[in-house]
Amino acid sequence: MTTTFFDTSAVVALHVVSAPYSVARDALQKTTCVSALALTEALAVIAKLTDEAVLQRDIEDAIRLQWDRYSVVPIDQRCLDRAAELLRQQPLRLADALHLAAADRLPRPIRFVTFDAGQIPVALSLGFDVVST
Repeated sequence: MTTTFFDTSAVVALHVVSAPYSVARDALQKTTCVSALALTEALAVIAKLTDEAVLQRDIEDAIRLQWDRYSVVPIDQRCLDRAAELLRQQPLRLADALHLAAADRLPRPIRFVTFDAGQIPVALSLGFDVVST
């Protein structure tokens, strides 16, 4: 059975009308995994998506409602250590390394859903099947 993992870009894509929406929707599984960081990152990006306060609240509500359905991978010392290793080996941002480290501890095969081009080559090098646009 394939393990599906959403990074923050995929978490947000489920709630915004855009090209990645249908890709994220089609990849969503009953037991989709996310890193614990994804909620904080997703909520922070909402203000960049729209200036309308009502839409911001609607998107936040939708993200929080869906959050309860995800399997959340903790950002613990094991994850931090793996992220540090990835940062030494790959050209990554810290948040991206944390998502990849969280996914890397899950059972294989892994379907890694991201719309962040910087994560794709690293995810592929880790042996993940990447879903993107």
